[in-house]
Amino acid sequence: MPTFRVSPHRSEERFAREDELAWRIAQLAADPVEVDAEVAEMAVNRVIDDTAVATAALGRAPVAAARAQALDHPFAPGATVLGVPGRYSPEWAAWANAVAVRELDFHDTFLAAEYAHPGDNIAPMVAVAQHAAGRGVTGRDVVRAVVTGYEVQICLARAISLHAHKIDHVAHLGPSVAAGIGTLLRLPVEVTYQAIGQALHTTTATRQSRKGQISTWKAYAPAFAAKVAVEAVDRAMRGQTSPAPIWEGEDGVIAWLLDGPDAGYDVWLPGPGEPKRAILDSFTKQHSAEYQAQAWIDLALRLGRAHPEVTDPDRVESVLIRTSAHTHDVIGSGAADPQKYDPDATRETLDHSLPYIFAVALQDGTWHHVRSYLPERAHRSDTVALWRRISTVEDPVWTRRYHSTDPAEQAFGGRVEITLTDGQVIAEQIAVADAHPGGAHPFARGDYVAKLRTLADGVLAPDEVGRFLAVAQRLPGLGPDELGELTVTAAAGYLAAVPSPKGLF
Repeated sequence: MPTFRVSPHRSEERFAREDELAWRIAQLAADPVEVDAEVAEMAVNRVIDDTAVATAALGRAPVAAARAQALDHPFAPGATVLGVPGRYSPEWAAWANAVAVRELDFHDTFLAAEYAHPGDNIAPMVAVAQHAAGRGVTGRDVVRAVVTGYEVQICLARAISLHAHKIDHVAHLGPSVAAGIGTLLRLPVEVTYQAIGQALHTTTATRQSRKGQISTWKAYAPAFAAKVAVEAVDRAMRGQTSPAPIWEGEDGVIAWLLDGPDAGYDVWLPGPGEPKRAILDSFTKQHSAEYQAQAWIDLALRLGRAHPEVTDPDRVESVLIRTSAHTHDVIGSGAADPQKYDPDATRETLDHSLPYIFAVALQDGTWHHVRSYLPERAHRSDTVALWRRISTVEDPVWTRRYHSTDPAEQAFGGRVEITLTDGQVIAEQIAVADAHPGGAHPFARGDYVAKLRTLADGVLAPDEVGRFLAVAQRLPGLGPDELGELTVTAAAGYLAAVPSPKGLF
């Protein structure tokens, strides 16, 4: 995989467009290289996974609001909106579906210099594919597009840290969605290049959305990037241009938002004819919580069963979690967010609070995407007492393993030391979540199917689950007229009880 240096250039310097990162990504998107069989299988898995977690979120308020916005934009041919029949403008369908996918923090993740939820690429690509079926777009094209989106976002996340400058990770998502749609529609390099520049220019926002009292915007942030990217492609197809060079310009993203005018990044992208396989380096979630919490939930479930005394705050003096800098600073006590210890915190805050998550998993011996976050669960007095005895600290060993590029060494866990009031210390460690490719029970197709069936219970009719799975598992072979079936409709009456707020439209 070729490496090239990306750095800012002054306006008077001679800098060939072909050397720009945006151009190289556009070339990658246009490369007709075939998708490996195992990569295609994983793309299908992630389509199932996204649909599963979106289905579970259909009744939640942020999703209902986004869906209501989309339903005010009917369009033909258009795209489907998860949960309801009909066709809607593709950018609005992408918006509504991406919010549903992101709402429960339950789909896939990639962690490196930057963080990513590359499954956020799927909703906009499916929406555009459904709308563009008349152009001959097929399921094979959808697979190729998804694989491009994952490749671009993961390659950017490997090389360029956004969070170090308090820029939200969706600044890598806008370009990846634009590139994936370029692959989907087989656009010329020039058109995709312009769309990538526009998508990046309009999706650089601060990380305040993930700080303190986290709001409902957490689910909307990737949906906004997806919608903007769809619109950027539309403008580029109409001949409109973008700020350039968007990353390397004198007043560009690197010089003013990231490491500055003297910075440089080594970016790895597949060369011409080289297969795109980055999707295999991403990880799905068995539990509805931030990815760094996955391994800790698995460990807490085991500890609670093996040592019931650790669930009783009257018997626990302290719980110290030694982990990576990122886990400590983002979801641990290193964030210095008092909200992470507040029973009145939002659900969005609690799923980014490792102390809360570890306490509840210890006591309950199970984890549920709804019950584990209910206000009455967060307010239970014994849970609050235990929760506030839990703290995190950065351990250089786990920080090094977090950033390792060796799959056998890379880890997203750490070591916990539980000191009891009688002086006994119970210590255990875990490197990766059970569902991780290197974990105790790596996720395979059957696990993705089971996840959908579990999360769809009470939301979709069983026949609808079976119908969707039959379509999704044939994705690489779907014809243009079948792409509209790549959606789900809620069971009769389910959404009638969900408030549908009115706004401007």
